[in-house]
Amino acid sequence: MTISSRRASGLRLERMQASKQYRGGAFVNTYPPMETVTNSVWSKASTLVEFMLPGQGRSPGRALPISDPREIWEKPADTGIRATWLGHSTVLLEIDGFRVLTDPVWAHRASPFNFAGPKRFQPAPVDIASLPPLDAVLISHDHYDHLDRASVSILAAKGARFVTSLGVGLHLEAWGVPAALITELDWWERAVLPGGLTITATPAHHFSGRGIGDSNATLWSSFALRGDRSAAFFSGDTGLSAAFGDIGRLLGPFDLVMMEVGAFHPSWGTVHLGPENACKAWAAIGSGRLLPIHWGTFDLATHAWYEPAEVLLARVPSEQLVMPRLGQPVEPTRIAVATPWWREVAGLHHGNRSGGAVASFPLV
Repeated sequence: MTISSRRASGLRLERMQASKQYRGGAFVNTYPPMETVTNSVWSKASTLVEFMLPGQGRSPGRALPISDPREIWEKPADTGIRATWLGHSTVLLEIDGFRVLTDPVWAHRASPFNFAGPKRFQPAPVDIASLPPLDAVLISHDHYDHLDRASVSILAAKGARFVTSLGVGLHLEAWGVPAALITELDWWERAVLPGGLTITATPAHHFSGRGIGDSNATLWSSFALRGDRSAAFFSGDTGLSAAFGDIGRLLGPFDLVMMEVGAFHPSWGTVHLGPENACKAWAAIGSGRLLPIHWGTFDLATHAWYEPAEVLLARVPSEQLVMPRLGQPVEPTRIAVATPWWREVAGLHHGNRSGGAVASFPLV
């Protein structure tokens, strides 16, 4: 069942209506996009046809390599910051003694249905029950590949605290999260966790909605996290805008930047980055090693599943790129070079950054 956040009332509704991002009964993007939007009828129809037809390389032909992080999670990160990519935009971030889980999705499909819609390439590297105790769960927005009801319900039963965008709390409450454990933020608002970790909601250029009648009824955000000595940025879903320069200037420098790179197409205009614009956004932020997210998990677009990784490998200096396997905990400052682990699965034989050529293919 979809809960429309247009049913918001009381203080929640007052805060939504007071937001600079809320106009005419819905949320809007207040940072102008930096790319031309292609939204003709032809392009939309063409994209739909492409998406419905099977495409070469859109999903891996065999299982991706995984690591079991549980033993490493039992020990603190020596450098103060460690990240474990668990698939798509789900990352367990350990920062200055805090554990924060981003956009937790363990569902088999990113869909309102259990029998249709984009399905995972393979299960998450660890069961959600195997997660260590969490200090917070970040929810960037309410799309199905970022807000998973079953995962939220399991985490709620464990007493997790949720930090999310304005309006999204209505979904969470409907699924069993106590209102006292939900913090909803407008852009540039912040929450401070007990012990001192500051989480700031930052602008994103995207949209929201889970069903009929709730388009843009809730806000979408990226997030900046800062502890005593470490800082990280999580993009959520977003297109390219001037917000990245403001985020870097006002909340940086960052040690780690988790940036969406997958599920892109020219006709989608400004609502997703793709790898090329992810590089521009990362450069605008101006600090931190780049950890790509939003790829390698669901078939949500028409490009090859490994294409975002190949583009990044060709565009980003290897010493600045963090490309862990699923479930592999990494401390960014301890990674010397990016390892193209996906190439063996994808059947690419182009060597690596330190001793061979980079794969060549047309960029979408």
